[in-house]
Amino acid sequence: MSEVKLVALDMDGTLLNMDEEVTDYTKQVITQALDKGIHVVLSTGRWLQSCYPYAETLNLSSYLVTCNGGEIWTMKKELLEQHLLDASTVEKMWQLGEEIGVKMWMISTENVYHGERPEDFFQHRWLKFGCDSFDKDKLDRMVKELSYMNGLELTNSLPTNIEVNPKGVSKASALKKVCRELGITMDHVMAVGDSLNDIKMIQEAGVGVAMGNAQDAIKKVANYVTDTNNNNGVAKAIERFVLS
Repeated sequence: MSEVKLVALDMDGTLLNMDEEVTDYTKQVITQALDKGIHVVLSTGRWLQSCYPYAETLNLSSYLVTCNGGEIWTMKKELLEQHLLDASTVEKMWQLGEEIGVKMWMISTENVYHGERPEDFFQHRWLKFGCDSFDKDKLDRMVKELSYMNGLELTNSLPTNIEVNPKGVSKASALKKVCRELGITMDHVMAVGDSLNDIKMIQEAGVGVAMGNAQDAIKKVANYVTDTNNNNGVAKAIERFVLS
């Protein structure tokens, strides 16, 4: 196993506990990793505005992978890379979601829309589309219809939702870009996550870690399963593979 030089952390269900907080114990362990010269990168489905405060609190200084790889930022809020959905496709997905009856959200470069749509989709630049439902039949129908649309990457962050990015966009592809910027390879990455939007980065990292609360598919492809997000699973993985 190669030496870990970068730790990539999903946020919801991984770094954050059920109260959307980073525990003091996890903060201390991350600080120890940073003091050792390890890059710690948040790799999340969230957009910049909802993950940056956590990165600040943790005193991170490297990169931020946001919107499932739709954007890569520096901690100085410099945009390194961006991948956009076509506005007409986002409008079609919204109409499909209304027809099927799922809850929807959309992330533009300027705003997050929950259960509402802009007057004109073409006046915005779109990063991600999402929908959720506890009705599996509705989700299955959404996946089926979305699969007929060209140029889309489908994943989820919970078993009850679907997340859509442009084709080829993933946390893994974004982390490869970050690695090139840092002069390392994915062999030197430990990636930690819990959902399908984490599966590629876990598969392609030198050390792929699934949370104890992860979806079964994630546990099957991971090198290691750590504790849950409510029991400092991230901290325990860092201690095992980075600090030991």
